[in-house]
Amino acid sequence: MAIHIRRREFIFTLGGAAAALPLAARAQQPGKSPRIGFLGATTPTIWSPFVGAFLQRLRELGWIDGRDIAIEYRWAEGRDDRYAAFAAEFVQRRVDVIVTAGTTATMSVKKATSTIPIVFASAGDPVGTGLVASLARPGGNVTGLSNMSTDLGGLRLELLREVVPALYRVAVLGNADSLLIRLEMEAVQAAAAQLGLDAFRLEVMKAEDIIPSIEAAKGAADALYVCSDPFLTTHRVRINTSAVSARLPTMHAFREHVLAGGLMSYGPNFPALFRRSGDYVDKILRGSKPADLPVQQPVKFDLVFNNTTAKTLGLTIPESFLVRVTEMIE
Repeated sequence: MAIHIRRREFIFTLGGAAAALPLAARAQQPGKSPRIGFLGATTPTIWSPFVGAFLQRLRELGWIDGRDIAIEYRWAEGRDDRYAAFAAEFVQRRVDVIVTAGTTATMSVKKATSTIPIVFASAGDPVGTGLVASLARPGGNVTGLSNMSTDLGGLRLELLREVVPALYRVAVLGNADSLLIRLEMEAVQAAAAQLGLDAFRLEVMKAEDIIPSIEAAKGAADALYVCSDPFLTTHRVRINTSAVSARLPTMHAFREHVLAGGLMSYGPNFPALFRRSGDYVDKILRGSKPADLPVQQPVKFDLVFNNTTAKTLGLTIPESFLVRVTEMIE
């Protein structure tokens, strides 16, 4: 069983008459509890800490599920093909706000409604993917929090090079069906070139592609960069078991991968992002419009490291790296 040792912080949810109402008017209808549609990209188990942080913030703001609000959950389990049906269901059920996380999920909901407020608790490159017009002035019915997935590639590669000094060739694993992941892969390759590294893509579109792709990288890459894709997070055990077998150190965006045997992750603290999404929901339920609520960026980042995996791979980790680790998995 993994032991989690906390260290110091590393700074560095729809149609019909209701859907036709103005956003502020929808938030002020008397005599009924607002309904929130919550669209999860993976599973309740994986997202338990995120949902917990979201619900805690809502309670602090006076919204208790089952008393003041009613939350309806739908879980895609890493399958992007489920988003459209769930979005249409929320529209049909006339929810008051939809909370999402993940760019693909949010894009699907945005296609389903232009009137119901949408809050994304985490999305990569919301401007580049067309979710919002700009961070400061989102426009439309969508706002939320960016996870900066296309902006952190260079830093992640630098961290990876600290523990793999001979790093040169990096395999970049991603779901080619996702617009965001294609953008992320491009950004990682560009960052690698600036660092004098050679990054090449391993494009997967279904679970059965994962193991053969990673096996093909054995001997051809010095490390594996796993993109910030809910599909890949759902299959994190398969990915990291295969990577260790192929003797490939891994870099991830999500802590959950490190708990499943990945070497390390660096990225936003996702419970903190989900907590902050509760503030958006509160403001919208009290009459604010998403178009007037700027998209925010992360303020807290975590570096999570699996020391057991490092030992299995025979890596010697410098103390200068270890002192910056937020959470060590032994």
